[in-house]
Amino acid sequence: MWAGQASASAQPKHEMRAAWIATVQNIDMKAGMDKAAYTSWVQSTLDDLKERKFNTVIYQVKPTVDALYPSDLAPWSKYITGKAQGTDPGYDPLGIMLEEAHKRGIELHAWVNPYRVTMPGMTLDDLDPGNVAKLHPDWVLKYGSQYYLDPGLPEVQEYLIETVEELVANYDIEAVHMDDYFYPYKIAGQNFPDQATYEKYGKDFDSIEDWRRNNVDVLVKDINTSIKDMKEWVQFGISPFGVWRNIAKDPTGSETTAGQTNYDDLYADTRQWIKDGSIDYITPQIYWSRDFAAANYSILLDWWSNEVTEYAYEHPVHLYIGTADYKVGDNFDQQWYDPYELPEQILDNRENGTAKGQMHFSLQQLYNNRLGYADILKEEIYTETALTPPTPWNNRELPKKPTKVKGKSKHGSVKLEIEDKKHTARKFVIYRFDGPREGDYNDPANIIDVVYADEDSYTDVPPGKGLYTYGVTSVSDTGLESRDAKTVRIKH
Repeated sequence: MWAGQASASAQPKHEMRAAWIATVQNIDMKAGMDKAAYTSWVQSTLDDLKERKFNTVIYQVKPTVDALYPSDLAPWSKYITGKAQGTDPGYDPLGIMLEEAHKRGIELHAWVNPYRVTMPGMTLDDLDPGNVAKLHPDWVLKYGSQYYLDPGLPEVQEYLIETVEELVANYDIEAVHMDDYFYPYKIAGQNFPDQATYEKYGKDFDSIEDWRRNNVDVLVKDINTSIKDMKEWVQFGISPFGVWRNIAKDPTGSETTAGQTNYDDLYADTRQWIKDGSIDYITPQIYWSRDFAAANYSILLDWWSNEVTEYAYEHPVHLYIGTADYKVGDNFDQQWYDPYELPEQILDNRENGTAKGQMHFSLQQLYNNRLGYADILKEEIYTETALTPPTPWNNRELPKKPTKVKGKSKHGSVKLEIEDKKHTARKFVIYRFDGPREGDYNDPANIIDVVYADEDSYTDVPPGKGLYTYGVTSVSDTGLESRDAKTVRIKH
């Protein structure tokens, strides 16, 4: 039954389908909900994403130097209560989101922003007295209208690693996620004020730019090492700005003319992370159309595909694409007024073969559904359940199939009871086939659900009366599926 060959179905069996849930400035989550209201919002949000065949949420839990969970290292975020930073909401937002996501077979990647202390319009007086920026004002630099932790200070690097370790130790998350905010986007006519730090710590570098890039490289590598030392299966993923370098600056850069780039302006050498194997996935924010001359989607899709193919020296790095849902029907580039621009970008990702899925920015856009694009995604693009891509380099051991599966038909539904005495599964994949025989396990059309292994039963409502064969496989912490399934045949 495991032919090792993809089904004729155009739907991939493995595909990242994630929604970013941005909490900074309450983009995707309103402030001031009590526990009951928050829980209800989480449940309805996740129910909707599951119905849309999404399999992952990227939940922003550290928008600034704060936290949407009880932390010994950072104050409560103001974005959960709408009150002063440090105000306890009386519940654990991340804990509830994680529990409810796993109940629905959905992964959670905890999104953190490392250096950002304030957003525009905030001052240091707005910070909780226990904020590390108040406790260590010598760690803080002002650039433009915002404050940042100084990335060149060893004490800052150590603090940031500790915040990630706290998160990984206390929560059963699938990944730690960072986006494109490393050194801040450049402001014309202003220099980032870290000259004194460079003079103290940058003697081994030819330029302040090389030193800055090394600061970020070291942080990325050390965070990944810390994560893997604690829980080898927990991934570390980064979603950088969509252009590494323009070809005018580097012959190996992309044929783009982006105004700012990762390497030259944000000091984020994404290629180096791929080379080092210090990330498990990279999700470039290719937030442009296929007609945009300065940064063409198709050119960048091919360029990033080449990066992970050519430079992944230590281990493979999954390529996902950040999609610009927020531009649909609302941009100077007229191509974004075609409701099929973004859905067809996803089809291009699949055709590309190297890209293994996408992350959508952001949740609210799916509800806004401008031009009906989200309906197209649901009805034409994400029509079958997909498993998240595995990361075998973090642990190649295959899980054992479930020990026992029993089934019973009653009152219009079928209840399956799953036993896993070997405890090698993180999740179970439940397949259903018409008739007395197993069908194609490579065809996602046969997947009816994914459940976490702490759920020992599952209820299905088959489409009609008849004989059904159910197959249940195990999935490991690193997403590897058991070679065989445990089956049960049920007359319904």
